[in-house]
Amino acid sequence: MATQQEIGEKAEKLAQVHLLNLGYKILATNYHYGHLELDIIAKDGDELVVVEVKARSGLRYEHPSEAVTNQKIKNIVEAADGYIQQVNWEGDTRFDIITVIFFGENFELEHFKDAFYPTL
Repeated sequence: MATQQEIGEKAEKLAQVHLLNLGYKILATNYHYGHLELDIIAKDGDELVVVEVKARSGLRYEHPSEAVTNQKIKNIVEAADGYIQQVNWEGDTRFDIITVIFFGENFELEHFKDAFYPTL
């Protein structure tokens, strides 16, 4: 049985392939800002996209998207702000969530664009 870390790493790789197939350019993966981490930072055209990847094996638990709590959103926005300042980004930024549910060797991937909006 795969560990949750292995499931998460596999899901992140699948998410990257999904984004590349859509024409996104991957700018960074597992970006660290202090103790915070962003799974994927990409560009979709002229838009910066911060992607949170959540995975589960089977449907025994909540849907993976339910694990993106208000505190998690706050952390993602804080880390994204750090990245934006570091690279001096001045364009639009979007926050997406990609969920992957594994069923043995099969999986279901869902991509939620504009999954949440940062609050000031």
